[in-house]
Amino acid sequence: METLISLMHLILENIVNVSILLFEFIGVGIIIWTGVHAFLRSLHKSGDTGVYLARGLSLGLEFKMGSEILRTVIVRDWTELGVVAGIIVLRAALSFLLHWEIREEEKHAHSNE
Repeated sequence: METLISLMHLILENIVNVSILLFEFIGVGIIIWTGVHAFLRSLHKSGDTGVYLARGLSLGLEFKMGSEILRTVIVRDWTELGVVAGIIVLRAALSFLLHWEIREEEKHAHSNE
């Protein structure tokens, strides 16, 4: 029975590690794509470039935060859990600020119409 539990734990740990890498990759890809695309939009003087960039950064951070939440599944000690919790708090704060900026930009855009 103990070998079955050890095997299940190993399988779960591998699935979580692959998922963490996948979420990190997706998040970074979204951030890079959005940054490049926003830069190109700014060259064409598009008015909604700031909102576009903020939305893309927010989406990328959501994926990266998902990977940190998954990381809590395989944490071994309290110190590591504290580091992961700190990262989650910082990314949540960044996400909150980006959402606030999106709302402010959209208000500003609607007031200029």
